[in-house]
Amino acid sequence: MIIYIHGFGGSGEGSKAKAFREYFKTTQDSFIAPSLSYVPDLAIKTLEELIESYNEEVTLIGSSLGGFYTIYLAKKYGLKAVLLNPSIYPYKTLNNYLGDAPNFYDNSSFKWNENHIEMLKSYIQESVDESKFMLLVQKGDELLNFQEAVDKFVNATVIAQEGGSHGFDGIEKHFDMIREFLKK
Repeated sequence: MIIYIHGFGGSGEGSKAKAFREYFKTTQDSFIAPSLSYVPDLAIKTLEELIESYNEEVTLIGSSLGGFYTIYLAKKYGLKAVLLNPSIYPYKTLNNYLGDAPNFYDNSSFKWNENHIEMLKSYIQESVDESKFMLLVQKGDELLNFQEAVDKFVNATVIAQEGGSHGFDGIEKHFDMIREFLKK
């Protein structure tokens, strides 16, 4: 089972989730992209329950804040994982969204507060088995500093592309490589 973990304000119906869903249908791999709560503890609890419910090997793909969650979960459960423009320090970067934060699925908003920031801090992982990670970053990410992820995952499989954006332009070009990494 491959679980895709979306980013802050995202959903399992975002463009990357949909693209991965369509790709994994063609390869006949089990795949799910759940729409998670914006409350970090609730999102993690949902993901833990999903991981623990499968009787097959689980691997993770995490984007942005979903990448931060992926790091925590991959370490906790010893899983292979792919990170797409991951947020390494969301408890710092998401301070910019205190108050009304955007929900990108329906253009509504939700209240993001200091309690949520504190929850994120409980999922910090100082070290991980980098051999279980593939990191894909685009240097043109307008929201996060790609170098923070590269510095944290120096011994992982790292793909750092010039240009691009936070949404990871052209992710489809990497689907086969991502699948190969998760399956080996």
